Amino acid sequence: MENEGTGVPKPVLIIAIALGVLLAAGVAGVGLYGWYGEQRMREEAEAAAAARRTGPLAAAPIPAPEAQSPECASVMSALPAALTVEGTPVPRRPLAEPAPAATVAWGDAGHDPITVRCGIDAPAELTPTSPLVEVSGVSWLEINQGGDSSWLAVDRPVYVALSAPADIGTGPLQDLSNLIGQKLPEQPVFP
Repeated sequence: MENEGTGVPKPVLIIAIALGVLLAAGVAGVGLYGWYGEQRMREEAEAAAAARRTGPLAAAPIPAPEAQSPECASVMSALPAALTVEGTPVPRRPLAEPAPAATVAWGDAGHDPITVRCGIDAPAELTPTSPLVEVSGVSWLEINQGGDSSWLAVDRPVYVALSAPADIGTGPLQDLSNLIGQKLPEQPVFP
């Protein structure tokens, strides 16, 4: 039963063609499985980001002995209903109960949370040799935490912190600097 002209038996030829088809189907299946796996992981990451960006924000409690001070009340009452982030207004986001005193957050489905806290303790990172950045007359200490940055106003009667994703730009920091400059008197960082 040889195939005429090739000298290869017909069953061997059929098996060779079948194996080639099975191999091609297997490679295509592995490729599709990988594509669907990547697609699913991407969708799960997007769903997690959306969940993180909606609903009341759980703000971790931190010591804020001056949160009830008149200075914090002055700053907190002047904070806007929306922050402009890269040209887009981002609304205030509710805080989960129990909400820390003198804490406000902004965020929506398209933006990770941005928070402002007032009356907190000085961080351990604040030393006489700490590099400070001046923005609109306010001295700030930057503290990087993974993908987020926290900025602490250190030259006012109370410490005010802005925490935000590192990639949002300087707009919120500039806006908060202007507000703090109007509401709180300057004082030495280390009296």
